[in-house]
Amino acid sequence: MNITQLRNATIVIDYDDICLLVDPMLADAGGLPPLKLFDGERLRNPIVKLPENTEAVLSRVTHCLITHCQKGHFDHLDRAGKRWLREKQIPVLCTARDASYLRERGLLVQELTRLDKGPIPFFKGQINSIPCRHGSGIIGRLMEHGVGYFIRMPGHPSLYLAGDTVMTPTIQEFVASSQPEVSVIPAGGARFEIGGEIIMDTDDVHEYLSLSQGMVIANHLEALSHCPITRKDLHAALQEHANYHRLFTPLDGEVLCFE
Repeated sequence: MNITQLRNATIVIDYDDICLLVDPMLADAGGLPPLKLFDGERLRNPIVKLPENTEAVLSRVTHCLITHCQKGHFDHLDRAGKRWLREKQIPVLCTARDASYLRERGLLVQELTRLDKGPIPFFKGQINSIPCRHGSGIIGRLMEHGVGYFIRMPGHPSLYLAGDTVMTPTIQEFVASSQPEVSVIPAGGARFEIGGEIIMDTDDVHEYLSLSQGMVIANHLEALSHCPITRKDLHAALQEHANYHRLFTPLDGEVLCFE
């Protein structure tokens, strides 16, 4: 299994003849609105361009997997991503909640039915969903929470895609009991002008590393204006952790290989 970090939440997972594009944000740098309005900068997003190998990586894609996409979550599916999916006629795998929304936008949707009831068939393997909590308090009530996915494919490490979430008791229980061999977690500490973090911060990553016995990939870093935590910040905060050697913060365009 190879995982290519494209930018922010957008990754590509290679499983033999299946290549999954996850949460495509494909806009040019600065092509999307600012996410912080009162900080004096009003930076447009994304704040970095896609890596130079993007076209080559996308040419392998056979399917797309969406964790969430409504209520303005352009950082997980933007207009450029929708346009690319339509033009290439890529099947889009998603929850029942997102299926009709995506069909209305002309995408080729394959709904993951009964996903909330437990593992369901997924190509030659299985997939099930893990609920997200995309922030708490007032901000949490306004957000689209989506899901994470736990994927098990024969001959490959088990993979947990956390989606947009803070650490929760549900995730703690899942990690402790299922022990995914590879996890991809959102570590940018994103927040708006009001309220707390809406995805994991360094404390949450520290806790996740303590719970997990597998490899941990941290992304959502250095791509959006409301994600203050950098790769350097994360490594500085966690370098004394006993499991620090299992933490990865891939650069945009970097490929990680897991046997």
